[in-house]
Amino acid sequence: MDSKVTLSFSTEVISKAKQYAADNNISLSRLIEFLLIKVTSEQYRSLEDYPIADWVHQLAEGEAEYQTKRSRKDQKKEFFESKK
Repeated sequence: MDSKVTLSFSTEVISKAKQYAADNNISLSRLIEFLLIKVTSEQYRSLEDYPIADWVHQLAEGEAEYQTKRSRKDQKKEFFESKK
């Protein structure tokens, strides 16, 4: 059973959160609920103990792709190949 709660955030945070929720096809209420479930499901002494990387990984679509530093020659080649 759902219950209502009133929260106050800055206008900028609300705007960004609404856009993020819309981009991820989830309601703002369900997004906040998900985050609160994650935060309260473990025994964290403070917010600094909360593993942000795990949270980001769970919300991300697919695996993260890390790019290593490339030479200018490789970058130039990649650029021109992408234009074909």
